[in-house]
Formats: sequence, C-alpha cells, structure tokens
Amino acid sequence: MTITYEWRGDIDNGALNALHAEGFGGPVGVVDWRGRLERHSVGWVCAWDRGELVGFVNVAWDGGVHAFLLDTVVATRCRGCGVGTTLVRLAAEGARSAGCHWLHVDFEEHLRAFHLDACGFRATAAGLIAL
Repeated sequence: MTITYEWRGDIDNGALNALHAEGFGGPVGVVDWRGRLERHSVGWVCAWDRGELVGFVNVAWDGGVHAFLLDTVVATRCRGCGVGTTLVRLAAEGARSAGCHWLHVDFEEHLRAFHLDACGFRATAAGLIAL
C-alpha cells in the first residue's frame, strides 16, 4: 500500500459517496460533494492508494480565521496505518496556510483518543443544539 495525499484533490462524487457510506454506514448517497466543497470549504485532503480514494477530510470555514474539520473518513482496509492522522495534519497545514487561526472538531466519544491523543486537538467546552 502506497498512500499519496492531495490538498484540494479532484473529487469524484461517486467515489466519495461510496467511501462516506463505508465509513459512516448506510447506503451510498448522491451528494454533490464537488459543489458542496467549492461553496463551503477552504480545502479538503484526499488520500489515494494507486488511484483509489481511501481517505478524505473536509475543512469547512467561516470565511475568516475559524476552520472546521468535517467528514474525516478512511477506508476500512487502510485504518490503523496512520492515514487518518496524516489527513488531519495536512488539513491543519492547509487551513493555516489559508490564514485560519483555529481548527475546530466535534467528535463522538469513541473517537476521543484519535482526535485528542493522536491528532493533538485539546478538549474545550462547546455546546450543541439538535435541529
């Protein structure tokens, strides 16, 4: 396995919808990822293994100094090999280069060690309203 990474990589909606379904469960969607990313993201990082999309993270932003990590996903066969932490590191570098000062992330409890220990985020107080 030889993984390559690309900031603002060329996204194929079908491939990302399939990876998203694998990583988060559920059926393969029909999301227009390219349009969504172009409208709302400062960037994104793609991980490729011989041309196959095996990892992805979206860096949405507020148009200013705050960026938000979303949709971090790694193909099952590539988990535990450092792909996720590399995606997050490159997302942080890309957001910093774009002038962002803060990178926020929300996560479920089972991902706490990944985000805080492996990726270097620090715990903060935050709030959430289900809509």
